[in-house]
Amino acid sequence: MKKGSGRPATVAWTDMGVVDYREAWQLQEALLDSLKAENPASGNEAGYLLLVEHPHVYTLGRNGKPDNMIATAAQLRERHAELIRVNRGGDITYHGPGQLVAYPILKLYRLGIGVREYVHRLEEVVIRAVGGCGLAGERMEKASGVWLEPRTPAARKICAVGVRCSRAITMHGFALNVSTDMTYFSCINPCGFVEKGVTSLEKETGKKVSMNDVKQLVLRHFAVVFGVELTVLNRP
Repeated sequence: MKKGSGRPATVAWTDMGVVDYREAWQLQEALLDSLKAENPASGNEAGYLLLVEHPHVYTLGRNGKPDNMIATAAQLRERHAELIRVNRGGDITYHGPGQLVAYPILKLYRLGIGVREYVHRLEEVVIRAVGGCGLAGERMEKASGVWLEPRTPAARKICAVGVRCSRAITMHGFALNVSTDMTYFSCINPCGFVEKGVTSLEKETGKKVSMNDVKQLVLRHFAVVFGVELTVLNRP
């Protein structure tokens, strides 16, 4: 909620469908630049939320280790995938069909929170969303994202989180495995973890999960957790 106002800050959201990773990245950068150019004291808008799916792609964070890409360039081509170095935090992860990726471009100063709290709230959104599917998502100590059974040998990640913050404005976000082809994770050490597994909503529930239903869960919990009002982003 905006300080000194009885109204919650607004976040404009859009569902981009399946879109190339670089196209979504370019839009994030453009929206980030537009927010930087605004007067920080004006308006009640907190930013934007993009929901997307990507064709097969691996992204390596700015502090990631290239050795965590196990597959060769030839093997990536066979899988119709590529590796892209990006400017978010975190190590290496996979994006592909059946995975819901959320990119919030938010003014943290408008929300009155810092980066650590921001990441905590992103994780909370996902924890509540997977809870709506009957799963108990949790945080793991010294590891970002959302996990199932994090304190057991069966620990497995269902959602990766990696963000960038510039002048208290965020980009990148989280990737939640809904009906993801989990074989693509065999090409990497996900997020740098060698002994931890990855999973999806469909794998855990043993049934078909509607991507649209998951999007609605994410939107509903995003609004509550961040204390914002969601509006529809009109794109040309």
